[in-house]
Amino acid sequence: MNNYGGLGPQALAGSRGVVRSTHSLEALAGVQGAAPPGLAYDELGATAGDWLALLKPRVLTLVVFTGAIGLIIAPGHLNPVLGFIAILCITAAAGAAGAINMWYDRDIDALMKRTATRPIPSGRVSASGALGFGVCLSAASVLLMAMATNLVAAFILAVSIAFYVFVYTIWLKRRTPQNIVIGGAAGAFPPVIGWAAVTGDVSLLPILLFAIIFIWTPPHFWSLSLYASGDYERAGVPMLPVVKGARHTRICIIVYTLLMVPITLAPFVLGLMGRFYGISALVLGALFTAYSWRVLTDKQDSNGVSLTKDKPAKAAFRYSILYLFLLFGACAIDRLI
Repeated sequence: MNNYGGLGPQALAGSRGVVRSTHSLEALAGVQGAAPPGLAYDELGATAGDWLALLKPRVLTLVVFTGAIGLIIAPGHLNPVLGFIAILCITAAAGAAGAINMWYDRDIDALMKRTATRPIPSGRVSASGALGFGVCLSAASVLLMAMATNLVAAFILAVSIAFYVFVYTIWLKRRTPQNIVIGGAAGAFPPVIGWAAVTGDVSLLPILLFAIIFIWTPPHFWSLSLYASGDYERAGVPMLPVVKGARHTRICIIVYTLLMVPITLAPFVLGLMGRFYGISALVLGALFTAYSWRVLTDKQDSNGVSLTKDKPAKAAFRYSILYLFLLFGACAIDRLI
């Protein structure tokens, strides 16, 4: 089904042309720093809050937490100061990737209500300033991680930045509705990096934690995209509800949820985690499934569009965030008892 929410092939091609036009060679050569019409950038006038907003601080909360859990449950010992530096590097790297993402997506951010007030489209920070900030912070975080811990952790950190910027942001996001499925790997690296910072290697448990976040990401973001599909359609971003429709998206949410639950139980089944984690994963997974089922069975019109203003999808999105916090928190508690 190639229905882009009412956009025909010609209209879609036109919208994509608009979306990508700012990334021509001419733009990359310097036009990108120009402010939108009616706005004038004043780099010296930007506040600390504007620069902080470039790092996507709300997203960083989960990144920091899952990275810290990877570090906490890893066998061995890392000096607390070095552990703090490792978490700081994970935070800075994720924020830097977010800043570069905002630089690249400044054109579509300006078209979406949810992102129009971000520092670049609102004219508070220039595009070139945001790009320089992101690149410098990326390099500094990788270098500091290598100095404070080991080259394995630094290498995985660098890969995570590159994956988010080049694979997800530049390659996938504007080209395929599978952007979140494949791009979900970008947010799954933190527990692996935290583990590697302590051990200098990667074993089965951090790989399973990576897999959990990877498979959690699609139902998490698809719940959001159900009630933000209008924004994505205006910007020409081929999110699943825009391309395949709301009904198909609801089915995918429940399918991925059912795939996720057994993966979350794998650490317990394989003897890598104890009973507390196993029970927690089972209960939390059952609740996640219930929320996803409500999304699937929401009152809908003939096209699968919600008649309840997507209340189940909004509830599922909120719970998915809490779910990941509680599941990874259970990992740490399980190690302590």
